[in-house]
Amino acid sequence: MIRRVDIITMGCSKNLVDSEHLLYQLKAGGFRTYHNPKRLHGDVAVVNTCGFINDAKEESINMILYLCKARREGKLKRLYVIGCLSERFFRELNKEIPEVDRYFGKFDWQGVLRELHLQYDPSCADKRLITTPSHYAYLKIAEGCDRKCAYCAIPIITGPHKSRPMENIIEEVKALVSQGVKEFQVIAQELTYYGLDLYGKRRLAELVCRISDVPGVEWIRLHYGYPHQFPMDLIPVIKERSNVCHYLDIALQHSSDVVLQRMHRHTTRVYQRDLMLCLREEIPDICLRTTFMVGFPGETDQDFEDLMNFTREIRFDRMGAFSYSEEEGTYAAAHYEDDVPQTVKQERLSRLMQLQQDIAVELCEKKVGQTLRVIIDREEEDYFIGRTQYDSPEVDGEVLIPRQERKLQTGSFYNVKITGTEDFDLIGTTLTDK
Repeated sequence: MIRRVDIITMGCSKNLVDSEHLLYQLKAGGFRTYHNPKRLHGDVAVVNTCGFINDAKEESINMILYLCKARREGKLKRLYVIGCLSERFFRELNKEIPEVDRYFGKFDWQGVLRELHLQYDPSCADKRLITTPSHYAYLKIAEGCDRKCAYCAIPIITGPHKSRPMENIIEEVKALVSQGVKEFQVIAQELTYYGLDLYGKRRLAELVCRISDVPGVEWIRLHYGYPHQFPMDLIPVIKERSNVCHYLDIALQHSSDVVLQRMHRHTTRVYQRDLMLCLREEIPDICLRTTFMVGFPGETDQDFEDLMNFTREIRFDRMGAFSYSEEEGTYAAAHYEDDVPQTVKQERLSRLMQLQQDIAVELCEKKVGQTLRVIIDREEEDYFIGRTQYDSPEVDGEVLIPRQERKLQTGSFYNVKITGTEDFDLIGTTLTDK
């Protein structure tokens, strides 16, 4: 009898939330569930795939092939695939990797449950089995995207932007707080669009205020904003609410007006610069995280140097970057020639990331001597590992506190004096609980 299910999540935190919903339904149905297990448990594996860029797609396909091999060797009874890659390339995957028992679309959790002879329970639609450390969780407030940037296939995969009702989100926050969650990473494909489809106007600032008002919410961190028509009423919320982290993840993609126009980003270099400077002026200690793309069709050496100069001026605290890859079905794939050689893309990416590394190291060193509030995530052999309000889990730096000082509690806050740095991480010593 099949009673154990391994779920392997590829890609972003939005996929992780989807997996957590499926895990809850499976557990409620009597299954023993495991997320990203170090070893397979032999019954069923479900891969929640990513289909955003070539590297992510390749990683998902490699995982599917690895599990197909395990199935051939008798280490697995059934294999199912869901998620973005399966949604977008359903027919191709069925043809190329037929060993998978069944492919499902991104949101077809009910299909997976039916295969396991379970009924979907709509009363549990908003319940999740948290896979992160118990003191923090990702909070997805919307699905899909209306932006239709020229390079991006996400609207093709997920459909148009769909905000969750505010009351629904607040109830989830309260439920998670009752389970011990203190820190919320608020996520969406396009965070700053929140509310426009449901309420006729952007209501992210109001939503963040309402989350902030829930007793027990210690930290709120905002991910995946968009610069065009940025909701300026969000700035005083970040500035004035003590439990809203001075942190904003806002993907800019480029700085050159020519490239931004070809990308269909509906913004300009001047607008983006003014927005970043405004955020820094209003919230001097704000941590700004962004994402840039290099090698977009038509990007010249001058366009790239503009991006380098923009990065030098703004001095982002955190940055992710990737090189352009053509995505089937997008405007760019249909209308632009992928004319920047791969060697040039890689050279530009390396230069940009080296510049950002130098900036990040300098900004880290400036924190030496400061006392910062730190939450402890885990304990390792030599250190307790924590984060400040300026550090999001998985993607940012951490704070290393030598174990010999005293016993620290995972999920608790401490005042930590920063005494040194190690690459992008901080080293500190605890002063008091807070």
